[in-house]
Amino acid sequence: MVELKTDTSIDAMYEAGQVVARALAAVREAADVGVRLLELDELAHDVLRAEGATSPFLGYRPEFAPTPFPAVLCASVNEAIVHGIPTRYRLRDGDLVSLDFGAQLGGWAGDSAVSFTVGTARPADVRLIETAERALAAGIDAAVVGNRIGDIAHAIGTVCRAAGYGIPAGFGGHGIGRHMHEDPAVPNEGRPGRGLPLRHGMVIAIEPMLIAGGTDGYHAAPDGWTLRTNDGSRAAHAEHTVAITTSGPRILTERK
Repeated sequence: MVELKTDTSIDAMYEAGQVVARALAAVREAADVGVRLLELDELAHDVLRAEGATSPFLGYRPEFAPTPFPAVLCASVNEAIVHGIPTRYRLRDGDLVSLDFGAQLGGWAGDSAVSFTVGTARPADVRLIETAERALAAGIDAAVVGNRIGDIAHAIGTVCRAAGYGIPAGFGGHGIGRHMHEDPAVPNEGRPGRGLPLRHGMVIAIEPMLIAGGTDGYHAAPDGWTLRTNDGSRAAHAEHTVAITTSGPRILTERK
């Protein structure tokens, strides 16, 4: 069931979303050659503590997971698409990093992701990341009252496919509110004019995931969480929490 949020609730979700935005900004600034992924996770945890917020990631265990997620930050490097567990791995020059982070504040959740390169950027990685951001922007532009979920999915998929990138099947965005994952599902590819109508008060996380090699295949790493590309090509992930309102889409996790 899709819960429509009041304007007051959306304002409260904005506060949670800004915790997410500040944490991602801090972690991205700290990410440099030689920094361990676990250090980035601890920094993100410090932001949560300072803000009086908690993590919807830490201890989360969906049906597919063999163990609860052990961190507050998802850190996926190079061929890892999403759900990367922070380890003692030290970032190297040229790494492509995707960070996904959530926060729970005042009973409301926020969720966002960003991809970037560390040190010397490969032109192919820059293009991949820019396309992920363009796909996210296209999805947000389609998140207006009167459209349908399929319009968002179609907007995202059109940008990704036109650039020649793959889209991991079965993974996409989701509703968000009191819980990190709520109805409805928000696919990254679909037919326009189909699916649930978009109404004022719906809040969703829109999150395109792109595979550079152009194929859609992926597999779970031995840790049971990290999803990796089958062809070994790099991946990028971009995400915002967005409220659908009669005034247009409102990005609750906008980074300032």
